[in-house]
Amino acid sequence: MSELSDKVQQDLVEAIDNDDLVLPTLPEVALQIRRAAEDPEISVATLSKVIGRDTALSARLIKVVNSPLLRATQEVTDLHTAITRLGVNYSSNLAIGLVMEQIFHARSEVVEQKMRDVWRKSLEIAGISYALCRSHTQLKPDQAALGGLVHQIGVLPILTYAEDHYELLSDPVSLNHVIEHIHPLLGDKLLSVWEFPEMLVKLPGQYLDFKRQSERVDYVDLVQIATLHCYKDTDHPLAQIDISSLPAFKQLKIDPNNLSLCADLEDARSMFY
Repeated sequence: MSELSDKVQQDLVEAIDNDDLVLPTLPEVALQIRRAAEDPEISVATLSKVIGRDTALSARLIKVVNSPLLRATQEVTDLHTAITRLGVNYSSNLAIGLVMEQIFHARSEVVEQKMRDVWRKSLEIAGISYALCRSHTQLKPDQAALGGLVHQIGVLPILTYAEDHYELLSDPVSLNHVIEHIHPLLGDKLLSVWEFPEMLVKLPGQYLDFKRQSERVDYVDLVQIATLHCYKDTDHPLAQIDISSLPAFKQLKIDPNNLSLCADLEDARSMFY
């Protein structure tokens, strides 16, 4: 590790420990959706009004409902029908996850591109996590997708820090090293501050632990396998890991040579675009 990345890593860890690091806040529309969804009596019409205040988010939800994995015989063209099709809780979790895109913005072009890359990969992993969950577990696909959307959320504060420290921004090797080592810790911190569901709060810090053994299949297992599937056949270091040998893969009890499954997972990559 270079002296620069070592120093930055120490500074960030110290700032985290002292609660001095400025963390991004959950978008206001996400807070509104969460508050609305906490009402057990909420109607589809009421949730439609809350989500409908964000036209881009509404369009994304409608697009998800019409994706190959969820598409019905008749195309959905309005938000009310989309929420009716998905259900209130399901729609709320997906909307909260998708609205995260609003905080993936930066002042500098270099950081903006890095954030775009992280968000694009998160969308792909969310789609694959959703498909795996729906086909091979009794867990909730909307929670699996939400886990995929936020598993790298800890990268954001690091990139924001880099914008104010040009020496780090101009050294991509050190920046990538810091991201790799710090983002899981920051991700856990952020999801805890944002009061995310308990089953997701520790996901950023655990999804890269390839020796991890869960008592039963969970959302960390799903995001881990989705991540490795996403990087297969690339030159990324994660492409060198044999998925079939992992405890998480064995929990899912799926056949790595199942061509139909592979095709479904590839379709799922673009589910949330």
